[in-house]
Amino acid sequence: MIKNIRLLSAVMFFLIMASASAAGAQETATEETEKIPVKVLILPKFEVDEMSGDFPGEAQYYYDEYLEGSDSYDIPGGTDGSRLYVKDGVALYVLGMGKVNAALSTMAVLSDERFDFSDAYILSTGCAGSAAGSSVMGDVFIVTSAIDYDLGHHADTREMEDKTDATWFHDPEYDEMAVVKLDTDLTEQVYKLVSDVPVETTERTRNFMSAAFPGEEWAERDPKVLKGTSVTGDNYWKGEYDHENAVLMAETYDCPDPYAVTEMEDAAIGKAVERMGLLDHYIIIRDSVNMDVFMLGATPESLWDPDSEAGSLASEDNVEAADIFETAMENNYKVGSRVIDAILSGEIS
Repeated sequence: MIKNIRLLSAVMFFLIMASASAAGAQETATEETEKIPVKVLILPKFEVDEMSGDFPGEAQYYYDEYLEGSDSYDIPGGTDGSRLYVKDGVALYVLGMGKVNAALSTMAVLSDERFDFSDAYILSTGCAGSAAGSSVMGDVFIVTSAIDYDLGHHADTREMEDKTDATWFHDPEYDEMAVVKLDTDLTEQVYKLVSDVPVETTERTRNFMSAAFPGEEWAERDPKVLKGTSVTGDNYWKGEYDHENAVLMAETYDCPDPYAVTEMEDAAIGKAVERMGLLDHYIIIRDSVNMDVFMLGATPESLWDPDSEAGSLASEDNVEAADIFETAMENNYKVGSRVIDAILSGEIS
């Protein structure tokens, strides 16, 4: 009996030591495995269909130029159906739309131990709606601040005493989370690099803008590269009241540039990037594909009712976007590719 106990103890001791040895070897192997370095992480939000070869969404032009033939990786905790494409120091991941997808997927990518993002520039890219009165569809913006539209208090005009007032009310309790101010030196360097990039419009879009805002000089100009503040909202809003809210938010948070565009992800990405210690490497490039007010007789019901035939922004029949979508995506790529090339060459470092 005693002999059997001694034998069992010896076997157990051997198994424990073998297990510890294997764990140690695995840990050493993991430590010794060289991480894949990434210099630029491109973060579009959606692709229309395929990554290449069809109508372009936010990712396709970048994928075709930098990631064709790349390795791709599943990211645990990332967006369903998305993969991280990596090639020659450039990575691209389609985050999915909205603040929750954007923040969680950004954290999942940046936390993946297979990759070295310690010196990476994070490039958030995509389309947006732009501020009536100052911008035209086709403009491209280097964003210098991103505000969370949903933090604070929002009222319905039907319950306001003064129905001409803004319907957003500032709450200082949210200030720490409500705005992301990007690194001034970096955004200025980027803007100087790309301010002369020629961007295009279409004849239909030009006529659309002139008809929507007759006699307004700002609406008839050619598109260009600008700087501005972005307002990030899960609420896809439109209209004069919320335009005034966005203007007020940029002023209230003392942003370096006025409100220019509205989108659905950049403030959330910014907070994730900030928590990973990379806020000074965060760049946002947004192109305008529609305006932030109703135009040419469009109403909330005509655009957003489930039975509406307004179509997607990518459709040439859409009454919000005319036919600017594909051209605006190319405008974004023209600006973004110059930035990426500058990072890869060391011009931006």
